[in-house]
Parts: sequence; C-alpha cells; structure tokens
Amino acid sequence: MVEITKKIAALVTLVLCLVVFSGTPILANKANDTLNFAWKKELETLDRYFNTAREGMIVSRLICDDLLYRNPDTNEYQPLLAKSYRWIDTTTLEFELRQGITFHNGEKFDADDVVYTINFVSNPDNKILVQRNVNWIQKAEKLGPYKVRILLKKPFPAALEYLAGNLPIYPNEYYAKVGPEGFGRQPVGTGPYRVAEVDPGKKIVFVKNDNYFKDSPKGQPSIGKLVQRTIPEMTTQVAELMTGGLDWIYMVPTDQADKLSRVPNVKVLKAETMRIGFLQMDAAGRCGDSPFSKRAVRQAINYAIDREAIAKNLVGGQSRVINSACYPSQFGCTQEVTTYPYNPAKAKKLLAEAGYPQGFSVDFYGYRNRPYAEAIVGYLKAVGIKAKLKYLKYSALREKTFANKTPFMFLTWGSYGINDISNITGYFFRFGKQDFSRDAQVRDWLELGDNSIDRQVRLDAYTKALKKIADEAYWVPLFTWVANYAYSNELDFTAQPDAVPRFFLSKWK
Repeated sequence: MVEITKKIAALVTLVLCLVVFSGTPILANKANDTLNFAWKKELETLDRYFNTAREGMIVSRLICDDLLYRNPDTNEYQPLLAKSYRWIDTTTLEFELRQGITFHNGEKFDADDVVYTINFVSNPDNKILVQRNVNWIQKAEKLGPYKVRILLKKPFPAALEYLAGNLPIYPNEYYAKVGPEGFGRQPVGTGPYRVAEVDPGKKIVFVKNDNYFKDSPKGQPSIGKLVQRTIPEMTTQVAELMTGGLDWIYMVPTDQADKLSRVPNVKVLKAETMRIGFLQMDAAGRCGDSPFSKRAVRQAINYAIDREAIAKNLVGGQSRVINSACYPSQFGCTQEVTTYPYNPAKAKKLLAEAGYPQGFSVDFYGYRNRPYAEAIVGYLKAVGIKAKLKYLKYSALREKTFANKTPFMFLTWGSYGINDISNITGYFFRFGKQDFSRDAQVRDWLELGDNSIDRQVRLDAYTKALKKIADEAYWVPLFTWVANYAYSNELDFTAQPDAVPRFFLSKWK
C-alpha cells in the first residue's frame, strides 16, 4: 500500500506539472459522448442471477428493468415494468404491466416474461446464487396478457424492495433458448442501455437504447455510449483518469483519493453508503460470564467512544454518526432513540457502579478497517477497559462467532443495499446465530414489523424495538461508511447510498 501511494503521489505531481507548464487541461470523453469507466473485478457472467458482485448489479440496472423502481431521491416505490401494483392480501401481490415495451432483441414484453423469470429464479433447482432475493416467493401466475400475480410463501412486506432492483425481468423466449450461459455472454433486457460488445474479462460496451419507453421512472439515458474496462491495478486506473483515458473510477483508497483531489479537472466524492459500523456486546451471556451482561457496562462503552471524532477524522467525507441499529434511510429506521454523547467521566462512573472501578480486560474482535478499531481501543483504554484487538478474516470471525467465542466485536453491515430495516435487525436481533442480546420483546416487535403489510403497524413495531435496543445499549452504533469516487469534472454524477452507480442518471455538463 505504501508503494502504491508513492506511485500515485508521483503521478499526481507529474500531471500537475504537465498542466501548469503546458497550460492544457486534461480532457474527458465528452466530445465523443463516451463515458469510459473502470473497475477491478472481472465478471465471470453478465447474468445477474448467477453473480454476486456489485459490478454485476451495475450492469443489470443499465440493461434490465424490474417490475418496480425505488426513487433514489424519495425512496418511494414507483411502477417500472409494472403500470400499477397492489396487495391483494398479506401474501399476494398483483401487477398490471405496461404495454408497448420491447426487449433489445425485438421481443415484445408481456406477462409471459414476468412469470417465466420469477418462476425460474424462485425454483431452487435452478440454483441462483443469491437465494435471499427469491426464497420468499412461492410462484408467479399469469392472469392475462399484461397482468400477473406473485404469491409469497408467507407475509414479507420487504417484497417491494426486492422487486425494485434485485429481480430484473428477462425475455422468456431468448432466455429459454440460450440459458444462463448464453445470457451471461450476451444479456438482453428492456433497460436504458443495451450491450453492444463484450470482451470477456476485459471490456463491455453499452449503447443508449433510443427506444427506451418514455415514461420510465428511470428517465431517459443521456450519454450515448458507456465503455467499461476491467483494470485490476488501482495505480493504472488513477493514471488513466488523470490523463483522460478514463472518466470515472470508484472504490479509491482514501489516501489516494486525497491526492487525486489536487488534480485539475478531477472531482473526488467521498459519498456516504448504507454500510454502518457498530460494536456488538454479549449481553445474553452466550460466551459465558462477562461484564457485558450488565446494562451499565454497555452504557459505559457507549459513552466512552468519541464517534464524531472517528467519523470526521478517520472515515471522512460524508460519514456521520448514527444512533440506531440501522441505516437512517431504511424503512422503519428511527434515530429518535436514547443517545450516548461522548462522556468519558460518565463512562468511568457507570463502570464503577457496575463493580468495575478499575475497568476490565476483554478480547476485541474485528475483520476490517483496523485504524478505526485501534481508535476505539484507545478510547476504551482511557476509561479503564483494556481491549485486546484480535483481527481475523471475515470467514474465521463468523465461525468463531457462531461458536460463541466472540464476546466483543467491531462489525459492519451494508444490508446488501436493501432499504428496509428487516435486512439488518432481522439478522442481529431475532434469535439467530448473530444475536447476542436475545431479547424476546425486541424479537416479537421485529417479527410483527417483518410480517405486516400495514405501513403504520410496521413503523410502530420497529420504533419500539429500536428504542429498547438503544435503552438497553445492546449495541454501540458508530457511524456510516463512505465510498470514494473520482471522475471527470465534466461529468454530472450522483452517488447513491447502496454504492451502485446509476449511469443512466448521469450526463455531461
């Protein structure tokens, strides 16, 4: 990492010198209406259902459409391929479909495509990779040429979220003919861009779909051509960005992003994501007797950490402190709960009241962003808690956690980009393997929220659960993560919390 940083620093210096002495700015590809972008990961297939990469989701949302679309500004669900939708009962959704839409290969879109896609991906025999996206579906039924019904296995109000970005609809005739392998090489959708060229592992060329339906809530694509290149080395990506070979890169390490911000005509954006950090304590005693079974100790740890300082000075960018066990935009996530502002004196007082006037020692586990964890260790040490940092790979930490051997952890969770609280609280507070509080009342409230299609019932249930989680200090909610983007300042680009760029919303200035 040090060597990479040195190389990028040298590149930045060189580019600055070239600009200063030549007087020539680094130009983007605005003139030929082509957005050149890169990422590190090689996609083995372009079939969204058979890859788990974020990059696969980017491709899918460019070339395919779902039944619904979540407006990134309002978080409201809007009909996309659907013309309208409604809940018939707690396990039945009905959709009227748009007419006059065609796939990129000329096939007409209708109910057969929806029923075929939904039934194919929800059939366990077809072994799509992300089962959580479909394991709530019983089947889809055709009610008419442009009317379908989706039957759920049980009440699942988050279904709308999954139908608004995780279930792209495929052309039934083409997919039945070429299968996942053929579709993975040459995908076809109804989306704002179509795939014009694929050089596996190296390049994908997208061109604007001039026949994209005019009233799509996605809007009309603006940029004529998108060229994606797979470039494993960040130094190469940075060099090409600075010299005009690329217009956009992402997941840029913070130190490199800071250097890039000095380059003329390059804009750096440190945008907030849905990933949150938190400390989890063994309040339930799963790992044996520990101080964390005492509420005062858990409260003390909340007061001991200056979360604002870490968010501002270490995470940076748009990172902010959170108070609840969820990301603020998620449905049901209230931040109106008990808060614990930085107060080391109060932390020491609570520790003494709990029977630990001299503090205590504990193993402290983590798997990513070590500097953040080290800062937390320092704050804990200041109030008498000696946290011994133990860093593991995620798979090893997960195994140790499930074996009840991790009483104190620094974790993160991105909710898989799902903007519904059920995708975080359901995992950590409903008596699963990751639940270290085991609070039956919290579980029951969450189950009510997770199984009702009544919006207000859900909100009320989640609010009660989150308030108790905060009152009992089961977690230390910390801060949001950021993703670093660097791109031409000729490009109008907006990042979204799920860290999935929507190039169909981008345009040249």
